[in-house]
Amino acid sequence: MACDLCNLLAAPGAALIWGDHQVSVVAVDEAEYPGFTRVVWNAHVKEMTDLPVADRVRIMDVVWAVESAQREVMAPEKINLASFGNMTPHVHWHVIPRYRDDAHFPNPTWAVAQRASSAEVLAARRALLPALHAAIVEKVKAL
Repeated sequence: MACDLCNLLAAPGAALIWGDHQVSVVAVDEAEYPGFTRVVWNAHVKEMTDLPVADRVRIMDVVWAVESAQREVMAPEKINLASFGNMTPHVHWHVIPRYRDDAHFPNPTWAVAQRASSAEVLAARRALLPALHAAIVEKVKAL
């Protein structure tokens, strides 16, 4: 069975922010949510409890580093963390900066939109992405 996450990581020009032999940090191209990041355990593992404890700690340390960088650089109202994998049974975490003026707030990003996003606000948030990616790399390397 083809794996969407493995295909994403192997694709030419993949939006890899940082990675090592265990974990990859990928920028998600989601127009409404600049800064949306995915933290992926590189090996095929279906559930967090399938990982040894040290590996669970490792991936979560990376998730916390991404969240910290998002808070510092993007200054969101809230960070959403989610691990679904219903369609892609491959351990990964979604780290999503949220704002009171985003399209879905206060509802989940997959809910019905509450409002249209401001193009100017989204452009300003996209302009922060190089700084966000640099901060993520700095924080993950410090682990």
